[in-house]
Amino acid sequence: MSETENPSVEGAAAGDKPTHSGFVALIGPTNAGKSTLLNRLVGAKVSIVSHKVQTTRAIVRGIAIHDNAQIVFMDTPGIFKPRRRLDRAMVTSAWGGAKDADLILLLIDSERGLRGDAEAILEGLKDVHQPKILVLNKIDRVRPEDLLKLAAKANEAIAFEQTFMVSATTGSGCEDLMDFLAKRLPEGPWYYPEDQISDLPMRQLAAEITREKLFLRLHQELPYSSHVETEKWEERKDGSVRIEQVIYVERDSQKKIVLGKNGDAIKSISTASRKELSEILEQPVHLFLFVKVRENWGDDPERFREMGLEFPRN
Repeated sequence: MSETENPSVEGAAAGDKPTHSGFVALIGPTNAGKSTLLNRLVGAKVSIVSHKVQTTRAIVRGIAIHDNAQIVFMDTPGIFKPRRRLDRAMVTSAWGGAKDADLILLLIDSERGLRGDAEAILEGLKDVHQPKILVLNKIDRVRPEDLLKLAAKANEAIAFEQTFMVSATTGSGCEDLMDFLAKRLPEGPWYYPEDQISDLPMRQLAAEITREKLFLRLHQELPYSSHVETEKWEERKDGSVRIEQVIYVERDSQKKIVLGKNGDAIKSISTASRKELSEILEQPVHLFLFVKVRENWGDDPERFREMGLEFPRN
């Protein structure tokens, strides 16, 4: 890629505007809307979204270009009180992402306010030294006077550089947030090619998309004890791709839920995932899903590595 296609700080000497770049961690309680906001700011789907809490399990990076800045967003798992080994790995990953970033965006669900996990996160942020920005999400559902009270209360607890009020669903307020980030990040060359929107390998993104469809189809029925891996990826001569994925569950009863009566559930999940993958890849997709029982996969270090998480030893 040429210098004009991928501008860098060196280009400023020739009269171009200096480029800015950096990493911005999106942290917050579960279901605050981090993945929805990330997809909105990047302008494409890079993180899966569902109404089920704790959907994001590992850090997903979404890359956005705004003016002369490249903003690398890090969508972290929702922070909550961990109970299982997987929970602990997710929370550790989220805090690790925050401490590695240039800026931290704390996303708060305006409807829920600072109750529960949000209050604990504010306390934890006191030990994190990076600059912090408060983002109140879902503002279309809350009265303006209540938003102002919530912003004031949060700013009493933490010295936020700036407060933004947005709706990740409608896009309201997002342009102002992007303008601020583009100017606030340090000068420097871009980290990624101009046309790259995520650092997630395609095989892993495909597995994440199928996991999203699994959650959407079986929201009430399937517990968190499920995991999807892409086992085979074959580019075919006719321009299509053959993808084989395995859905891991912990018990036979869960396998029956995923399959559904007469295979209805797995067919629905496969159809929805194949359609979205075809749109993203811009080529025909032949998707084959298999369901396997692997007891206590949540205690298997290999599964954690597949998810991009560090395995907690205790």
